[in-house]
Order: sequence, then structure tokens, then C-alpha cells
Amino acid sequence: MTYVRRAVSKARDPDIALDELAGMLGGGPHALVLVFCSAAFELETLGRAIDRHFRGVLTVGCTTAGEITPEGYAEETITAVAFSPRVFTAAAARVAPVSGFELADAQEVVARLQSELRYAAPDRAVGPDDMFAFVLSDGLARREEAVTSMLAGALAGMPLFGGSAGDDMRFERTGVYLDGAFHRDGAAIVLIAADRPFKVFKTQHFVSTGQKMVVTEADPARRTVFEINASPAAEEYARIIGTSVDDLSPMLFATHPVVVRVGGQDYVRAIQKANPDGSLTFFCAIDQGIVLTLAEGGDLVEGLEALFSELRGEIGEPEIILGCDCVLRRLEAEQNQVKHEVSRLLRDNSVVGFCTYGEQYGAMHVSQTFTGVAIAARRRGDA
Repeated sequence: MTYVRRAVSKARDPDIALDELAGMLGGGPHALVLVFCSAAFELETLGRAIDRHFRGVLTVGCTTAGEITPEGYAEETITAVAFSPRVFTAAAARVAPVSGFELADAQEVVARLQSELRYAAPDRAVGPDDMFAFVLSDGLARREEAVTSMLAGALAGMPLFGGSAGDDMRFERTGVYLDGAFHRDGAAIVLIAADRPFKVFKTQHFVSTGQKMVVTEADPARRTVFEINASPAAEEYARIIGTSVDDLSPMLFATHPVVVRVGGQDYVRAIQKANPDGSLTFFCAIDQGIVLTLAEGGDLVEGLEALFSELRGEIGEPEIILGCDCVLRRLEAEQNQVKHEVSRLLRDNSVVGFCTYGEQYGAMHVSQTFTGVAIAARRRGDA
């Protein structure tokens, strides 16, 4: 018996799409439904359709920069996952606006959700080791670092991962769904208790080259760099990677990222776009004086194969891997003509989720990574 159901619809009409999803997910009961959708839909209409079809069920979701469906990578679809209450318990809260979110708010939200989980499953001994946190954030609000850090602090070591909502690389409007509608300037935190072994993970395939550059002028609030090495940022970055400013594109940013070293580890600081004034906007926090290092990629396919093998070694065969994959990884796969192979690996390893504008892992907001949770098919204590 399966305790996780997956579905995808390619219908463009919200009601037809939700009819298809609801049919594939079955009549329930569901402890939680997650929905990941293209921003090509009219979100107010889609939000009402989701609410009608799953009213009374805890339903959380977001817009995407591409979906990871039961069939692999997709675009302009809606994919959904339903979790059975026989194995899972979930509680969720909306954080809005993220601009006013403080540590005291994080502590109150986490305490309330933990209490809700224990109340919802009185016959289970739900402890900290049985739970993980899943966070969905507005990908254009630029507050993921602060929100993630505060939530991680309040969670006191509980595993946390998540992704930033996208809008198909338009950078105009992203939305997080909870409480019957899509919201801007917000985030959703979901605590999930599982009666199955699970593993929260993060992987990236870039290593630094030693080619360093210094951010000499920046606006941290806007994640925008105006100067690198005391030269116009886009011009200097283009020079370093051996191209022209006019040729800078998401594809080039995907294959020529920069990393920053934190606590002895390299974290990608992915570039979102080059601006008309010669500045560069990033997906993650950036600040004046920071030292960036040009990175080069390993084999994306081999990295995923190694990850999935490692996860099986730890928890056994997964029932599902809920994944948040940076959109720049998908673009890199396209550039290197391995997108079909990556998509096959995601499908064959039961990955469902979405392509993001950034990822959350622990207390960090990162980019150009793949993060998620692998949940075993076997019960705890089974071999």
C-alpha cells in the first residue's frame, strides 16, 4: 500500500486541472496536499479552484520556475502530492509579511505548530526526531535569509529545507499558497511528522577555481552588485568568464556561478540577471567587501546518481523524494544537453517538487543547489 500519491495535470483550465489532480490523488483522507504550479495560470482563479477541490484538507503550495512531476521535468503544469494520515501528520502556518517577521514570531509559530502536531496524533509518540520543516518563500521578496535563519533558530536543530517560489524566469510575481489563496510577500512553514525514516539533504556540484573577485559596491537589500574589483559589475564578471556584457544570459550565469566560503564550505551565490545600468542582481544575499570565487561544475548527472545511491544506503528505497531544484540547474542541464537524462533520474527516483529561485537548508538560504527530503517506503524499525 502506498502512503503518498502523486499527480500532474497539463490542462490549462484551473477547474479541469484540479478535477484531474483530485481524481489521481484519490478521495483521501489526506493529511497534507502540496501543490506546485506554473505562474502562467491566473493565480486568483487557480487559488479558488484549489480551495474548492481540497477544502478541509491542509493544502500548501507555490508558483514555480518549472515543475518536477511524476514524469520528470515539466513546464506550465500543476503537480501535486498527497500524504496519508496513516503515516503522516502535518501542520502549517503562513508568515506574512516577511518584511516584519522577527525571532519572537518564529518561536511562537514553531511552538504552535509543534503543539498542533502532537494534538493531531495523540496515539503517536511524535518527538523532534520524527519531524522536519518544509518552507516555501516568496522568491521575489528577498527575505529568505532572515526568515530561514529565524525559523531554524526556533526549530532548535530540527531538519529544515525549502524553496523560493518562481514565476518562469519573468521575475514579476511569485506566490505562496495557503489558507485558500496565493499570497505575495509571504512564506509558509509546514511541520511534517513521518512514521517512516527520512533524510533531509542538500547537494551541489560546483567547486571553486581560485579566480577571486571582490564586491566593491553593493546594495544588500536589493541583492544587487554595482561594482566588482572597482569596475562595473556586469562588465568585470563578463571579462572574467571571457564573454561580453551583451552575451550575459541565464544560461551563462548557470554555467559560470560564483561561490562564497562560509564555515569552511563553498556556497553558490547565483546571479539572477544583468541590469541595464551594468549591475548584477543575485538570488542570494550579497554584501560589499565579500570575496567571490568563480566556480566550475562537476558532472550534474553523476552528482545526482551519487546522491540517490547515498540516500538509499541511509534509508532504503524511498517512497518519495520531495525536491527543490534551482532553476539554474535545469538551465545548465539544457545547456549541456543532459536535461533528458536528469529528468529521467528525477522520475526514476520518485522525485516530485519544483524548480526554484533559491533553496533553504538548515539556517541557510542557498542557490544553484538541489535540496529536499527523502522518505522511506519502509516503516521505522523494519530492515
